[in-house]
Amino acid sequence: MKAFDINLMPDYKAFGIEEEGLTPVLHCMIHDAIPDRTYPNVLVVPGGCYSFCSDREGEPVASRFYSFGYNAYYLEYSVWRKPYPVDMTELCAAVAYIRSHSRELNATWDVTVCGFSAGGHMVAAYGLYHEDFAAMGDVAPDRLILSYPVITMGELTHGETRDNVAPTPELAEKLSVEKHVTGKYAPTFLWACADDATVPVENSLMMAKALSAAKVPFELHIFPEGGHGLALADITTQKDGDPKYLCPHAANWLPLALEWLDGMRK
Repeated sequence: MKAFDINLMPDYKAFGIEEEGLTPVLHCMIHDAIPDRTYPNVLVVPGGCYSFCSDREGEPVASRFYSFGYNAYYLEYSVWRKPYPVDMTELCAAVAYIRSHSRELNATWDVTVCGFSAGGHMVAAYGLYHEDFAAMGDVAPDRLILSYPVITMGELTHGETRDNVAPTPELAEKLSVEKHVTGKYAPTFLWACADDATVPVENSLMMAKALSAAKVPFELHIFPEGGHGLALADITTQKDGDPKYLCPHAANWLPLALEWLDGMRK
């Protein structure tokens, strides 16, 4: 395995963003070169209310995807200035890097983007608006994985997430993802827990409804319990020894997602 970090340097000014203090890092886990073999890519975007990047939803998740034959990456995005489109610009820069360096990364062109909680919101919104960042190159996703995502900026949102990324009514409307899904949206895998008291499960349900209405291929799993922030839902990502982060049933989200990915690539 080759593990290294890339300091991303998107052209913030091209998108009307002041770049001072913005320091996104793309952490990379790359398979060694084998003749006549390339690897698909999974880019992980951790949650954290757009205020921090959750360690539990970054490196451990990327490592697990790597162990199943993916080149894996996780994005440590900037949280100093939070409103859209700061972090979206950085996410698109990460995808552009992966695609433009595919040969040296022993990688295919195939990029799946997997987001958690507020990172799930970023990824869901990226599914809508990536074309606005096409000046960076081909940044369109092949497919998306949304893990207990924030979707709406309306009544059922997560308040701190909305306050950080969408502080105006105009941004709140734009970033209520469920209102803007079209048939061009990427195939999507969603999972959440019915008893999530932080990000209501209705966020995932309304996204599934929007995908269905637009005839976008999707798969949805709602586990009966597990709350919020499970990450891998096993001992790898257990927080401070707290048993609430261990949920063997919900941990099935990953093998289900891997099965879905295999099917989508055939």
